[in-house]
Amino acid sequence: MSFGPPGSPPSAFASRPAPLRLPELPVLRSPQGLATALTVLLSAAALVNLVAAGVGVYSWSLLQDMIAETGTASAAAFDRAADAAMVAASFQLLAQLGTAVVFLIWFHRVRANGQVFDPTAFTWSHRWAVGSWFVPVGNFFLPYLIARETWRASAPLAPDGSRRPASLAPVASWWIVWLLSVLSNLPAEQLYKRADSMEQLAGACAVDAFSALVTVAAAVLAILFVRRLTAFQDARARGTYAAV
Repeated sequence: MSFGPPGSPPSAFASRPAPLRLPELPVLRSPQGLATALTVLLSAAALVNLVAAGVGVYSWSLLQDMIAETGTASAAAFDRAADAAMVAASFQLLAQLGTAVVFLIWFHRVRANGQVFDPTAFTWSHRWAVGSWFVPVGNFFLPYLIARETWRASAPLAPDGSRRPASLAPVASWWIVWLLSVLSNLPAEQLYKRADSMEQLAGACAVDAFSALVTVAAAVLAILFVRRLTAFQDARARGTYAAV
């Protein structure tokens, strides 16, 4: 097709093919600083949840004494414990938000690095390292699949350049316990809202304490996962070897 007057030669712009849009390729960037910050935040979250678990157990104990009418507990003591639980819950929320933001940044970075190490190892693009956490129902398994692929792509190579299989136990254990902490937190909130007796309130305190302890375990396993995967990528970037 000509863009000029009749009889004029075809326009060069008409015959020029459209420029190809190459996909954006990730660039290798160190995750060390983010991993250090994340380790600090996860440690703080574990400590806060450990305190919250202690408050929950103490509140449950007071309620049990009040139910049994042993005279060793009072409503005033429980009110003080409830105030402490509210303070602990506020710190839990702050720790959760701060940790989540830094974790998403770190998770995206290690996923992008993984594609540099092994471009063929992934089913989902590196943008899904963040987006997968916000997909209803999918956020129960998509982040784990991305973490598993990133782990395998980042595993250090043997001295002869061959791929060394790395156990997925650190990834799977972190993910299972993290899911358990999320799922156990939901009934605790509902039990508190619906409690209309000391027995029900004691049950809510017990579930809340259990959820906090599981969250402590999830934070510890997350630290191990973060440090190990970061060490993998650091070894690959330096051309050295790390234990798998």
